[in-house]
Amino acid sequence: MVDSSCSRSKGHLQGHFTPEKMAPILVLLLLSQAVLYTTVTSKKVCGRPPITDGIDASTLKRVYEVGEELTLTCEQGYLPSTQTTARITCTAAGEWTQSNLACSPRMCPIPRPLQPFAMGRTEAPFKSVLNYTCDDGYVIQGANESRCLHDGTWSHPPPLCKAVSCPLPRPPRDGRIVHSKPVTGTTNTVYGQSWTYECNPPKAPSYERGSCMADGSATEPPVCREVSCPIPTNIPNGVITFAVMRQHGYKEKVKYACNEHYTLDGDAEIQCQNTGNWSSAPVCRAPCTVGIKRGRIFYNAKKLWIADLKPNRVLHGEHVVFYCLNKTEKCGYPVASTCNDGSLPIPECFEEPGRTVYTLRPKSLPSEITMCAASPPASPTSQTARPA
Repeated sequence: MVDSSCSRSKGHLQGHFTPEKMAPILVLLLLSQAVLYTTVTSKKVCGRPPITDGIDASTLKRVYEVGEELTLTCEQGYLPSTQTTARITCTAAGEWTQSNLACSPRMCPIPRPLQPFAMGRTEAPFKSVLNYTCDDGYVIQGANESRCLHDGTWSHPPPLCKAVSCPLPRPPRDGRIVHSKPVTGTTNTVYGQSWTYECNPPKAPSYERGSCMADGSATEPPVCREVSCPIPTNIPNGVITFAVMRQHGYKEKVKYACNEHYTLDGDAEIQCQNTGNWSSAPVCRAPCTVGIKRGRIFYNAKKLWIADLKPNRVLHGEHVVFYCLNKTEKCGYPVASTCNDGSLPIPECFEEPGRTVYTLRPKSLPSEITMCAASPPASPTSQTARPA
C-alpha cells in the first residue's frame, strides 16, 4: 500500500505546477527568446565582391563591414574601361553597390611575317603564346616560344630558321660531281642544294642526282658501271631519223619524226638512261576529218563552207568552230571542237541542214544569221568560242 501511494503521489507532482515552481521556468523561457532575438538581428556584412576577368583580386578580403568602401583596379596587363575611380560600398543589406569597371587585356602586335597565319589578325591579347617551328631541313635559332607581356611587348623576338648544313659530297669512283649552284664555302653544303653525278665514259652512275638532306647528311656516291640500251624501235606512224640500228651507250640519243599530217606529241629525241632503258618515246597523233557534208565552219582564222575545206583535214590539237541555232532568240552562236588524235566531236547542238535549205536558202543557216549577244553555256564535252 505504501509503495502504491508513493507512486500515485509522484505522478501528481509531474502533472501539476504550483506558482512557486513556475517562476524559474518562465525566466528560463524569456532568456531563451532574448538569445534567439539577438542572433537573428545581428549586424549584416558583405562577402567578397563579384569580379570579372582582369580585375585585381590579390588584395580582396573575405568579409567587409557595412559602409566599408573598396576601390577596384585592373591587374597588371589589363586596361580599365573608364578613367574614373571604380569605388563600391557594402550596403546595410549586405550587398555591394554596382561597378561599371571592365578590364580589357593589353594587345601585342603580331609580327608582320606571321600575320598571314593569323587569319587577318594584327594583334594578340595579353598572355597569348606564339609557338615557332621550322620546316624540315631547317634549325631554329632563338626561342621557340614567345608570350605577350603586360606592357604590350613579346617576351622574345621571332627566331630565325637556318638551313641544315651537310658535309661536302664525295664524288663516285671513276667519276665527278657537277653542282647545280656554286658551293659557298669549302667545308659544307646546305639543305636543298643538289648536284649531278657523272661517270667517266662509257660508264653510267647507278643514280644521277644527289642532295643535302634534311637530316644533315649528303647523298652517298653512286656506283659507276657500264650501261647499254637495246636497239631502238620505230613508233606507229613515225620513223627514226639519222640513227644506226645498234645498241646505244649511256646518254646516246635517237631522234623520231612523224609521217605527213601526223603531229608529234612528246620529245622528238629519246636518250639512253643509266637504267639501261630509253626515255619515253613520242607519239604521232592522227589528223581529223570534219564529219559534216553541209554547213559553214570557222577554221584556221577563216570562215569556210565545208565544200571549200580541201583537203578535208584538221591536224591534231587544232580547233574547228561550228554554228548552232538559238531557237528562242532566233540567232546563231559558235561552238568550238578540238581534233584529238583522229577524233573531232561534232557539238550536240549542231544540226546539219537539208540539201534544199543548204542550196536554196543558205542565208537562213545559223552561221549566216545574226549572232547571239551571249552564247549558251558550253556542254561538258565542248568549249564555246567566238571567232574573231
